[in-house]
Amino acid sequence: MSQILNKINGPEDIRKLDIGQLRTLCEEIRSYMIDVCSGNPGHLASSLGAVELIVAVHYVFNTPTDHFILDVGHQAYAHKIICGRREEFRTLRHKGGISGFPKMSESPYDAFGVGHSSTSISAALGYAQAARILGLDEKSIALIGDGALSGGLALEALNNAGGSDVLILLNDNNQSIDKAVGGVHKHLLRITTSRSYNRFKGKVWDFLADTHLRDYLQRRIRSIKSKLVKGPGGDLFESMGLRYFGPIDGNDIEKTVSTLKKLRNIKGPKVLHCITAKGKGYAPAEKDPITWHAPGKFDPLTGKRKIQPLAAERYQDVFGQVLCDLASADSRVVGITPAMASGCGMTAFAKLFPERFFDVGIEEEHAVTFSAGLAARGLRPFCNIYSSFSQRAYDEIVHDVALQNLPVVLCFDRAGLVGDDGATHTGAFDMAAYRSIPNCVICAPADELELKQQMYSALHYNGGPYIIRYPRGLAEGRTYRDADFEILTPGKSRCLREGKSLAVIALGPVVNRALEAAEAFGDDVAVYDFRFLKPFDKEQLGQIAASVRNILCIEDGCLKGGLFSEVCEDLQELASDCRVHALGLPDSFVEHASQSQQRAAFGLDKEGISKKIAEILQKDF
Repeated sequence: MSQILNKINGPEDIRKLDIGQLRTLCEEIRSYMIDVCSGNPGHLASSLGAVELIVAVHYVFNTPTDHFILDVGHQAYAHKIICGRREEFRTLRHKGGISGFPKMSESPYDAFGVGHSSTSISAALGYAQAARILGLDEKSIALIGDGALSGGLALEALNNAGGSDVLILLNDNNQSIDKAVGGVHKHLLRITTSRSYNRFKGKVWDFLADTHLRDYLQRRIRSIKSKLVKGPGGDLFESMGLRYFGPIDGNDIEKTVSTLKKLRNIKGPKVLHCITAKGKGYAPAEKDPITWHAPGKFDPLTGKRKIQPLAAERYQDVFGQVLCDLASADSRVVGITPAMASGCGMTAFAKLFPERFFDVGIEEEHAVTFSAGLAARGLRPFCNIYSSFSQRAYDEIVHDVALQNLPVVLCFDRAGLVGDDGATHTGAFDMAAYRSIPNCVICAPADELELKQQMYSALHYNGGPYIIRYPRGLAEGRTYRDADFEILTPGKSRCLREGKSLAVIALGPVVNRALEAAEAFGDDVAVYDFRFLKPFDKEQLGQIAASVRNILCIEDGCLKGGLFSEVCEDLQELASDCRVHALGLPDSFVEHASQSQQRAAFGLDKEGISKKIAEILQKDF
């Protein structure tokens, strides 16, 4: 029974507790997270590891007046629970419930919305400089993981942090990193965080002002400190003008609170290096934090995961299998992923072809340009990036791949609706974003066999970037493993069903739902799988427009700029009087819900498509 947590309705209640009670609170928060997430899956291991850090920040700082910004959001559950959403936490990621990530519209304690990586330091700097300009006494705190720190945006922010009064908490849960908790280091931490030391240091620097002596002393101190402090990255931060403190045990609430209290009164940009254990407090998650990052449903007592048998393979697993098959036959095939090896299905490839596998970390921009370099030297890189994350590499796709017409295969996993991850992860914009770029091929396989053939076709394509987009979740259950490889000609569609009154033009797996819906309308409805958005089969479109009065475009992406826009533009050129209708994603961000609920909301399931077809045919007669 939660004796303390049930009385916590906001950080002001936490600040009334003593250290012993804070320890108990952290234990109760962990138990509550495990209990809820066992039946309502979410991102568990990261949140378990960050409990003390989050509790300590809200205990020491005056949130929400002081602004606490979390990176990525995978570790934010304790934050949500103690910031007025304890009961709502049971609705996490459900339709109508709270988001799985920090969201500004959800709570004043969510200072900045997030779902993608490496944004926290930049946002915190913005808050810090705004407070300075407005003359406000507000603190700015960023919590960023060691993985997110590799992102280019985070490094750009660090380079710009000098002179800002910001505190960066580096949450380091990578067990391979040297923890550096020796006696000399602990002594140095006590000195550098003490009030008297920092008061004296400030007076000395003020006296020396901007002199050569001050510059010399600062260089010498940094050199000596880097030798004494064995902690990784200390010298890097100091060289960028940030004061480095730590590492400390970020799961020790007393140490974390006492350190934050000292740092709160030290002006300027600061980094506190905190060592934490991912999955802390739950043995299965501590033992296997990768699996328990998002474990699905499980028994909270035994830790046994409730894995349901799949009706079909997942698209990510199909991709991984086909990539292994291609690599076995062609030594030019290389696999690249920005820290999503398991999520995109590349783990088998990594084991079979370690010399040809590259996990570059959370660096989408680098992943693309690195792939361009590989392609320029004659290799065939398959660069797998989640659709919404590809937005971060837009410039590299344009400048480094398309402009130079390099054969990089860009595989956009999680294209379209992604379900409970919500707006930050929805792959709504890739077709609209890349359709305007010269030298690009854009395709959307309708099933696992089509994915196999598109990957094979991409390998043998000698033009520029070949974009293959496919959704999150289960494929259609089609046999593909033993099927012969076939090269598909870019820009060639296929007719799946003939009809005389209405033609459905679709891309991706929604083609199958259109076929199911069309069965009820006899020979009135034709269905076409256009396969490619670019190049587009304008010849086929012209023939369709000449044979029917209505066209229904269906796409698992935004209507503005995608398939619907392409069809309307082409029919305008043809001066066709054919009427065009559409089903797709609206001009708004998609809120979290299950994928089936999202598809139903936008009419992208069999029932929704049937309803739309009936409406069109009824108006036509």
